[in-house]
Amino acid sequence: MTPDAPSPDADPPAAEASRREPTPAEIRRWRKYLADERVEGSIYLTLAKRREGEERQILLGLARAEARHQEHWSNLLGEHARKTARPSLSRVMLRFMARNFGSVFVLALAQRAEGASPYDSDADATAQMAADELVHEEVVRGLAIRGRNRLSGNFRAAVFGANDGLVSNLALVMGIGAAGVSSALVLFAGVAGLLAGALSMAAGEYVSVRSQRELLTASQPTQITLIAAPDLDLQANELVLVYRARGMSREAAEHRAAERLGTFSCDCDPSLSLQPEVPETETGGDEHEALGSAFGAAASSFCFFSSGALVPILPYLFGMGGLPALLVALLLVGVALMLTGGIVGLLSGASPAKRGFRQLAIGLGAAGVTYVLGLLFGGNIG
Repeated sequence: MTPDAPSPDADPPAAEASRREPTPAEIRRWRKYLADERVEGSIYLTLAKRREGEERQILLGLARAEARHQEHWSNLLGEHARKTARPSLSRVMLRFMARNFGSVFVLALAQRAEGASPYDSDADATAQMAADELVHEEVVRGLAIRGRNRLSGNFRAAVFGANDGLVSNLALVMGIGAAGVSSALVLFAGVAGLLAGALSMAAGEYVSVRSQRELLTASQPTQITLIAAPDLDLQANELVLVYRARGMSREAAEHRAAERLGTFSCDCDPSLSLQPEVPETETGGDEHEALGSAFGAAASSFCFFSSGALVPILPYLFGMGGLPALLVALLLVGVALMLTGGIVGLLSGASPAKRGFRQLAIGLGAAGVTYVLGLLFGGNIG
């Protein structure tokens, strides 16, 4: 296969590369680029199959752009393109996730992959390709934000609630265990910490959601204006004050009051003619729906915190004790913290590894403090 002739407006370095025999190093690099572009294109096509409407079209557009990049590297490689290279491990993992898991996490990782493109520093990539990758990062960021916004509050609460349970109960178990007390007492303290923390979280969530719902109810406009309108003083027109208190301008408030009082039957200025009052309450209703029920939020918080707080006491539940139990608890919680931290990183668009290690450092730091305190005061117990 002979490389295609470069177009007159082709990027000079790429055009020069297409006119000569590439070096072995160039062949290896271009094959790697080609393999990665093929995987990225398949990722976007896979995600597009699970979407409809605008998002589907955006993902298909990204796939077409990756196809153009594939063509560029194929043209440079010529006959050397027949032998394929292995794509990077990160792309292979992304493809696996795209085929088997939700798109939110895939898009979050794809966003980082697009932002780490080497094309801006590679003379064999065209300036247009480098610009494409920069734009792709922003496109994928926008899609990832849509996905994050679709995530339910319960999912986020699960991650953060479980993380709280992990850290707080690990610190408790480490402190009690370092004091030299029996394994049975450590287990009892861990279970007590689990229940106390979970109940506290549930109570706090219940009060928070219930208070927000009551505040929204108190802030909702009522239908009193419709009831009182026929008997209002047309000269004083207190109804104007009602609408101005709700945030309308004087002009809009007067127009709305005139509609309510029936002083005119036409919409002189359609831009000021507002909807009937019933839809005004719909905003409050939607906010109530977004909050969910207080009992549901409390139950979720209890379960999420408990699931995390259970991990540090697992070794004791299986009959372990002493230092081995503490080390196993540290290991289990460390893995769990890396997972929850990585998920938080994905949800926030940051590095999963960085967030995972940050959560791990926080958890181990808290456990270290209580462990030292347990060693210091352990001799005074009993």
